[in-house]
Amino acid sequence: MGQGQLRAGLVGAGPWAKTVHAPGLADHPGTTLRAVWARRPGAAKELAEAHGAQAVDSFDELLDQVDAVAFAVPPAVQAELAAKAAEAGKHLILEKPIAADLDGARRLADAVEAAGVAALVVLILRFSPMTREWLDGIKEAGGWRGGGARWLSGALLGGQYQSSAWRHDSGALADIGPHALDLLDAALGEITEVLAANRTDDDLWQLLLAHEGGATSTATLSLRLPIQPTVVEVAVYGEHGYRTLGRKPSSAGESYTALLDDFAAMAASGTTSHPCDVRRGLHLQKLLEHARELAGHGK
Repeated sequence: MGQGQLRAGLVGAGPWAKTVHAPGLADHPGTTLRAVWARRPGAAKELAEAHGAQAVDSFDELLDQVDAVAFAVPPAVQAELAAKAAEAGKHLILEKPIAADLDGARRLADAVEAAGVAALVVLILRFSPMTREWLDGIKEAGGWRGGGARWLSGALLGGQYQSSAWRHDSGALADIGPHALDLLDAALGEITEVLAANRTDDDLWQLLLAHEGGATSTATLSLRLPIQPTVVEVAVYGEHGYRTLGRKPSSAGESYTALLDDFAAMAASGTTSHPCDVRRGLHLQKLLEHARELAGHGK
């Protein structure tokens, strides 16, 4: 362990934990992966051993060994455990959505705030250099009147996330909705209201959004369309024409490294405020809840 490195624990041992969280935490100069805990002890042991970490038998044991905890578990599980970790003074790396419902998100945000710990949400596209450059250009130009996001995927039809129970349960709005809403919000100004929301029987979502300053935007989301490769597009239009942002394939590792750069700096300096902090997670959760209500799906 290098001087000043954050000792990190990882909760979860699924595909995303294996491909992004574990290698990122193990390889970053500001962090060291110390412990892994998951509901499947065999998977936790395999993942831990691959990165020079230790598999532990309980969440409490993990908390005893680390300064920070990264979560790669379903939202309901994350909200409960992350609040406990914050109360124990641990910095947090949270997946989106930060909770299964608005009450859970509020409790987690309150726990983080009361503890004064750093908490970043893995809005992975926001940490991409390509996205940051695009958003800087958007902000500099100004005069945007509207925009839209399209995220069309067959992730639940096959592949590594096909058996993800919470994704099947909560659908596209919960899984990819936070990414789309976050990017539109960052590009066009804070989303103040979900004006309309529709969900088809096969979980195709259409949203109409109002932004502070008068812009409007739309979002189209699906995890059940046989589209390969996945379509991820964000666009804005206005006085300076039409500007689009796509997603660079296989850039998650690079973006996660950028997230860890910010995370380690926050922990070292005692900073808790960041564009993708837990309050951002709570803001997005409110929008998800509003969209569900408008589409007639409650929680």
